[in-house]
Amino acid sequence: MSSLTIEGWCKPDNAQRSTPLGGFHFYIGGDNHLRLEEAEASLQERHEQEMMIDADLADLQLVPPDDCGPLSDCRFRVYLSAQEGRGQFHLVGHRASDGSLIYTNAVLIDQLS
Repeated sequence: MSSLTIEGWCKPDNAQRSTPLGGFHFYIGGDNHLRLEEAEASLQERHEQEMMIDADLADLQLVPPDDCGPLSDCRFRVYLSAQEGRGQFHLVGHRASDGSLIYTNAVLIDQLS
């Protein structure tokens, strides 16, 4: 299981730019880790660039920054880097209070232990 703290961003519906929120703390292990690896392999085999997969919130143990509050949904965007074809992911969801788009910076899947 990997414990991660990744910078998060917020983009309200009418905003032109995202604003920083602070660190999202979460754990990647079990089913989430396996599904990320499977998504990376699937993208490589199909020669596709990205896909969205649902996050198992029971296993994720997500702690958003105080300024964010709870999320109404949470998924992983999995994609292949253009240069190396390595799998990366980041969290994508919506803030429960106002529906603003919430996302984190990306992490290489093979960096998870």
